[in-house]
Amino acid sequence: MKRKYISILIVIMIALLVTACGGPKKNRYEAQFLVLFDTATTVIGFAETEERFSEMANLVYDELEIYHQLYDIYNGYDGINNIKTINENAGIAPVVVDQKIIDLIRFSKDAYETTEGKVNIAFGSVLKIWHDYRELGTDDPLNAKLPTIEELANASLHTDIEGIIVDEAASTVFLPDPDMRLDVGGIAKGYAVERVSDTLVDLGYPDFLISVGGNVRASGRRGDDQSMWRVGIQNPDADSGKGDLYTASLEDLSLVTSGDYIRYYTVNGERYHHIIDPETLMPARYFVAVTIITEDSGMADALSTAVFNLPFEEGLDLVDSLEKTEALWVFHDGTQKESQGFKTMTGIQ
Repeated sequence: MKRKYISILIVIMIALLVTACGGPKKNRYEAQFLVLFDTATTVIGFAETEERFSEMANLVYDELEIYHQLYDIYNGYDGINNIKTINENAGIAPVVVDQKIIDLIRFSKDAYETTEGKVNIAFGSVLKIWHDYRELGTDDPLNAKLPTIEELANASLHTDIEGIIVDEAASTVFLPDPDMRLDVGGIAKGYAVERVSDTLVDLGYPDFLISVGGNVRASGRRGDDQSMWRVGIQNPDADSGKGDLYTASLEDLSLVTSGDYIRYYTVNGERYHHIIDPETLMPARYFVAVTIITEDSGMADALSTAVFNLPFEEGLDLVDSLEKTEALWVFHDGTQKESQGFKTMTGIQ
């Protein structure tokens, strides 16, 4: 049943490759589906048969669908306690959850420490205000408004990540503060991609590329020639007429970009994007885009948000303090800066 449904969603594109060694030819396949994490997902791999690749693509879909439903803060699903369920029970009762939610919370607390609070899944009360104003402003641009600093400040009083109570023995999560809300949008996609990638490797699929809304995870190498995966870093200036800023060569690495040009609304001629600085409670204004490259996709997701919310020197210090982590910054005037090892790690000339 599931496989018949998935087969409708995926589009397979094949490019035959001639092998240098006379063994079985591997074809390039690409699958795309649009319903997970409210964004486009692309899976690329090389296999001897379409059936073999389809098995992998269906596995990616099935696994990502589980994470999508568990980490959803807006929608409920029959028989599933998810992040939305936890939020709805804030101040009421603990919620029995899947271990995948507990694991995400644990990872998110580590990311909170690593980023010194710039990525905080307990920041949902503030982010919900911005989300609601953005939705209203998008639906009715002529009456688009900004939230007041008073309502943002009041919401920020309910964002203490240490207030999340996890009982691993009982497999429950509880928010004692009735006004606290979890929002895992700055970390969940990358974290889910990393977990799915681990599953693929464990099941014997070592070479693939997964992109979920621009959260890219490159595993192994490409096909029979074993070249590295080539991933474009998007030019945030769509009106420039120029293509990608760079093309990175990746092997067992993740690439995630955060930018002010994807999700935003306009008030009095000024754009207000969705990446909110937890200190100012306003959209960060330092950069147009920040790209992070590191091994773990979940940490890349968290760091792209954190570094976007930091002045350049502070963000550079954070990146330099982490092993096998590099970054690219794009400023509002179009200039760019990168960490010392960025071009070496990505093979950019």
